[in-house]
Amino acid sequence: MVLSTKLIFILTTTSTGLIAGLLYAYSCSVNLGLNRLEDSAYLSAMQHINKAILNPFFFFTFMGSALFLPICTFLQYQKPFTSCFNLLLAATLIYLVGVLGVTLFGNVPLNDALANFDISRASMDEIKMQRAQFEPAWNNFHFYRTLAAVCSFVLVILALVFDTKLK
Repeated sequence: MVLSTKLIFILTTTSTGLIAGLLYAYSCSVNLGLNRLEDSAYLSAMQHINKAILNPFFFFTFMGSALFLPICTFLQYQKPFTSCFNLLLAATLIYLVGVLGVTLFGNVPLNDALANFDISRASMDEIKMQRAQFEPAWNNFHFYRTLAAVCSFVLVILALVFDTKLK
């Protein structure tokens, strides 16, 4: 039982850390670079990025965190509640709402709308308007999901520090 608990903790920490790192790196580099592009190049780049990220590696870590966090939390359940359990519960809720929820209900609808926008048939004014509708909203959602991912990851690390079952 301890071995499987350790394995779940490792998978939880790794997947949550990878997503936090991906979102953080995107904020610190990709968004800054994309911001410098002219409108049609920006929209085209985002269309390509949004397609490219839909791959098994991303899905395993993104959805893996959404699966591993609750399992890891459940494995730490005991009464009275421990610091480890409370930290993992907070990490789980923050991830599910702040990362998964914001992505599914904020970023993905914007990505879908952008995917349906035909840059090659649009006027310069339509392209400019599409970017103005997409970029600020997408970046705002991205900021909050990045913050949530990093907080969730830090809470998982703190849970490791306070864990009594794995020692």
